[in-house]
Amino acid sequence: MSDYLQSLSPDVLADLHLKQDASGKYQIKWPADYNIYTATVGRFLGPDDRDKPAMIFEVEDGSVTTLSFADVDTAASSLAAELRRMGYGKGDPIALHTGQHPDTGIGHMAIAKIGGIAVTLSQLYGPDTLIHALNDCQARVILTSSDAWAPLRNEHFPHLHHVMMRDPGADELDLGAAMTNPPSDFTSELGGADDPALLMYTSGSTGKPKGIMHGHRILAAYTPSINLFFNLDLDDLDAVYWSPSDWAWVGGLLDMLFPAWMAGRPVATSLERFTAEYAYGFMSRHNVTHTFLAPTAIKRLAQHPDPRRQYDLSLRIICTGGEALAAKTLAWSEEKLGVVCNEFYGMTEVNHLIGNCAALFARRPGSMGRAYPGHEVLLVDGDGKQVADGEPGEVVTPHASPTRFLGYFNNAEKTKDMKLGNYWRTHDLAVRDGDGYFWYKGRSDDLIKSSGFRIGPAEVEECLLAHPAVAEVAVIAKPDADRGAIVKAIISTRSGYVGGDALAQDLQNHVKKRLAGYKAPRELEFVDSFQMTSSGKINRRILRDAETAKAKAS
Repeated sequence: MSDYLQSLSPDVLADLHLKQDASGKYQIKWPADYNIYTATVGRFLGPDDRDKPAMIFEVEDGSVTTLSFADVDTAASSLAAELRRMGYGKGDPIALHTGQHPDTGIGHMAIAKIGGIAVTLSQLYGPDTLIHALNDCQARVILTSSDAWAPLRNEHFPHLHHVMMRDPGADELDLGAAMTNPPSDFTSELGGADDPALLMYTSGSTGKPKGIMHGHRILAAYTPSINLFFNLDLDDLDAVYWSPSDWAWVGGLLDMLFPAWMAGRPVATSLERFTAEYAYGFMSRHNVTHTFLAPTAIKRLAQHPDPRRQYDLSLRIICTGGEALAAKTLAWSEEKLGVVCNEFYGMTEVNHLIGNCAALFARRPGSMGRAYPGHEVLLVDGDGKQVADGEPGEVVTPHASPTRFLGYFNNAEKTKDMKLGNYWRTHDLAVRDGDGYFWYKGRSDDLIKSSGFRIGPAEVEECLLAHPAVAEVAVIAKPDADRGAIVKAIISTRSGYVGGDALAQDLQNHVKKRLAGYKAPRELEFVDSFQMTSSGKINRRILRDAETAKAKAS
C-alpha cells in the first residue's frame, strides 16, 4: 500500500483519480468519457480562464508570441473542421510532424475534436523512419513544417494524400490558413477513455520502430504520478512549464505539454536545439518553474559551476526519467541549482510505475524511488517467479496496469512478446530494498557477462560519473574471444580534463576501488560528444553495434 498518501485529504486523492478498495490498495479511476481534449484545453474555456496564457512561443530572433486557451481552442476548431472537410474523422491516423511549435499543441486538440488518432513523428526522423512509420499506419495526411519536410519532398510515401504546412509549396496545403477560419457550426466528435488517441513510434532493441497505441485514458492514468513527480505543485499560480524533450515523445508530450494544460498553466517553447547556455537563458527569460529534463540534459546543465549566480532563475521543480539518474547529479540539482528533482521510471508501453515525490517521502540518492499509487510492481526471475528483497530481478507489472498501452499497432506478435505469464515485462533489472525503494541495475539485454561475472552497466556508469573528470559516459559490452565480453567505457570529459592513458588508469582504479576489480572497464575510449536518440539519451545501440562490427571484421 502507498502509505505515503495517508497525509493527503480525500479531496486531493479524488483530484488525483485515486480511490481505495476494500483491501486498502489505491486504484486509479476515470470516467468512461474521459478525453484528452476535455481534460486539457477544454477545461479552461470559461470566462475566468479562457484568456489565460496557454503557450509562449519564442522564435529565433527573440520575438515572442503568446496564445491563450481560447486562441488554441479557436485554431483547433478551425483545423478540425478543415480536416473533416477533407474526409478525416473518427479513428483516422493523422500524422503530426511539427516539432515544438504551437502547431503541435493545436494539432493534438484538433485531432481529438474529430476523434482521430494523432501519430506523433519526430522531426529528427530521417526518410527511412518516416517512410516506415507512415506506411505502417497508412496515414493519408501529415501536418509538418516547410523546413522539416524540404529534404523529404522527393521521397515516395504511397499512402499520403495531403501534406499541410506553413509556407507550403505548390503541392502542399496551407496549415496556417487552416487554423484561422473556424466555422460557427462546428461540433466535436470526441472519443472516450478506451478509444485510440495516440500512436507513438519508438525504437526497441531490435527491428524497426514499433507503433505504440494509447487510448485517451492514458492521461487519466498518468494523473497521480504526474502530480507526484511535479511534487504536488502542478497548478501553482505562477507555474510556467518548459522541456527540451521532443513533443513527439512521452517526455515532452505526456509528461510536459498535456500536464501543463491539465493544470491550466502555460508551456514555454521554441525550436532551438538544447544547449546548457540556451536552456539557462530561456528559463530565465520566461520564468520557467517546472521542467522535464532527461538525466543527460541535467548532467550538461551541471557543468555550469554556479548557474544561480549568473542567471535569474525561477526554476524549482525538475522531473526526470528515461534513464537512471546518478546520485551525484541529484545532489548537484538540489545543492547547486536549488530545485526539487524527482526521478520516475517506466516505458512508453506501460509507464510511471516507480518514482519519487519529495513532498511525500524521502528520496534515496541513486534510487529509482517507490512504486507509485495504483501500480503493482514486482521483480521476477526468468521463470516469472518473484525474487526476494536485495536480489536482482526484472521489473514487471500485471496486465491490468492502468498505464498499459492498447497494444503495438498491427503487430500482435510483438505485443505478445511483451508478456511474461500474467505480467508486462520491461527487460529492466532492479533490486528492491526492505523499505520498498527500487535500485536500477541495467537492461537485461544490456547485461555484460564477462569471465562468468554478470555486470550491470548502469552501476559502472554511475561510479564513473562520480569522478570529477567525467561529464558523460556509456558502458557497453565489447566482444572478447577469451572472456566472452569485456567492459568498455566511452567517455566525454569535463572542461579542464584531457583523455589519455593517465586518466584511463585513474578511472579504472576509481571503479576498482568503488565497486570491484572485475567491474572496472578493461578498455576506455574518449570522445568529444555522443550521438543521441531523439528523446535525448545516449544512443548506446549504435555504440554496441560498432563494437560488434569491429569484432566480426577482426
